[in-house]
Amino acid sequence: MLERCSRAEIDIHSLQVGYGSETVLTVDHLHLEGPALVQVLGPNGAGKTTLLKSILGLAPLRSGQVLVCGRDVTARPSKAGRFIGYVPQIVTTATHFPVTPWELVEYEIHARRRLLQRRGWRETQALIEDSLKAVGLPPEAWHKPLRSLSGGQRQRAFIARALVYEPPILLMDEPLSAVDPKGKRDLANLIASLAKSRLVVLTSHDPIMFLKYTDMIILVNRRVVAVGPPEIVLREDILREVYGESILYVKEHVHISDEHRVVSYKH
Repeated sequence: MLERCSRAEIDIHSLQVGYGSETVLTVDHLHLEGPALVQVLGPNGAGKTTLLKSILGLAPLRSGQVLVCGRDVTARPSKAGRFIGYVPQIVTTATHFPVTPWELVEYEIHARRRLLQRRGWRETQALIEDSLKAVGLPPEAWHKPLRSLSGGQRQRAFIARALVYEPPILLMDEPLSAVDPKGKRDLANLIASLAKSRLVVLTSHDPIMFLKYTDMIILVNRRVVAVGPPEIVLREDILREVYGESILYVKEHVHISDEHRVVSYKH
């Protein structure tokens, strides 16, 4: 287990991220607190992944401050990593390496050996087994190459890797990508259960899958446009500010054409 915090929270102040002369994300102020499930929504290229990387200390900050569990982790991934587990978006080529879910989790333990308490061989094996069981990956998949597993099974393996040291905060980039419809429902249920005991922040192209579990939504389009509960944020006027003409209002539903669909509440 890594360093604990009394309250799982993220605070961002006056953040600006840029590549070269281009500013790609601006955040005036953002406060997130768990346990909770938070969705980050916005069109392609809006800065959703950049927001996660900024929290992790991996984005090129021009200005601003990031606090995690009350500690200043601005642009310091080693410090952010003491509190945060990260599940990156799975790219198909990344699953072609001849590594198994068991080895994936084991490598994470070895990579963080200085942060984790020293563990003997038996204890390490038990920790790997517990992590894979916790995400519902069947034992028959533990020692198979990732490339031979379904999209849902691969994603569970990466979640097990991020959870092995029990971080109070979990960041997930498109966790339902490359997963079949049934697998998406099962994964959404798993992620919702994880959010009962930690702060889970995720980007998504399938916001409807998480909507009933979602406590907070962040709408992003090069800046944080709106933050709040779904019934406050998912309104036609706010969504139109984020997605422009990509939305179509049909009765009480707002349909977004660029791979997104979200439900708007009646007021």
